[in-house]
Amino acid sequence: MPKIADPCAVRRVVTGHDATGRSVIVNDAPSPFVLRTTATGPVVTDLWKTFHSPADNRSADEPCSDISLAPPPGGSVFRVVQFPPDAGYMDGWDEHAAFAAMGHDLAGAATRKGKTVGMHTTASVDYAIVLKGEIWAVMDEGETLLTAGDVLVQRGTSHGWSNRTAEAATVAFVLLDALPLAARG
Repeated sequence: MPKIADPCAVRRVVTGHDATGRSVIVNDAPSPFVLRTTATGPVVTDLWKTFHSPADNRSADEPCSDISLAPPPGGSVFRVVQFPPDAGYMDGWDEHAAFAAMGHDLAGAATRKGKTVGMHTTASVDYAIVLKGEIWAVMDEGETLLTAGDVLVQRGTSHGWSNRTAEAATVAFVLLDALPLAARG
């Protein structure tokens, strides 16, 4: 089965202040916060987290640690996800194990599952920016093709991702904690 060979390291440049208050680069290295969801599945790289809004720039502590699907309560997460081609992993992909690795329970996903594996919902507003390749955003009803440069605003809906090409797709995400979207019925 093809998989993402070695995930491209995502360079993370972080700014801060020196002892005199002058702006400086405090970190310039690949992000060490990488999770391969399964042996052949998507690769998640977290770049930064905030734990409330407004964010607190006073701390010099590293905000990232364990990778979780949803942002912290009242906070945000900035990440890059590499999606391998569906043909390389979807048939044998254990979506429950993959999401459990990110602290998300897919209980009931079978009843929500639309046209793709990995349908999920988080109480967040997600800004998805396609950096490379193309990927389908799949909803319970309908789907749309996104290509490099396209942006999707996901508002707490059940959704999934489908890469129907032969190349990996790379998508940057900013997830903001949000109140759940009220279901309309």
